[in-house]
Amino acid sequence: MARFMPHLESLILAGREVVICGDWNIAHQEADLKNFKGNRKNSGFLPEERAWLTDLFGRVGWVDVYRKLHPDTTDACYTWWSNRGQAWAKNVGWRIDYQIATPGFAAKASAATIYKDERFSDHAPLTVDYLAKV
Repeated sequence: MARFMPHLESLILAGREVVICGDWNIAHQEADLKNFKGNRKNSGFLPEERAWLTDLFGRVGWVDVYRKLHPDTTDACYTWWSNRGQAWAKNVGWRIDYQIATPGFAAKASAATIYKDERFSDHAPLTVDYLAKV
């Protein structure tokens, strides 16, 4: 994470519009996982991981596009479920897949959804619609 931050800072400073999509393996806020109290000492929800994302979104200026469009969503926001137990069936999940964008790109986001009609893996696809000039 320490090696990646300078690159993310340079992308913002370059003024280019960028979106980075993927499995970041960090649930940023308590609302981003079902059992936040029991996971405070687990990888993916450690204080230093969450602080890193807070710094990325706050000081550096990147935007969590899903959270921008759905600031108060909890249970419907999960993108990953453990293969153990009945995590999928009970919706005991984590939001660890993101589309993180520069502010200009994020401003073009009009809708974000998590596809759960079919299960392809332990992750569900996060899709974002962006308005574009035609």
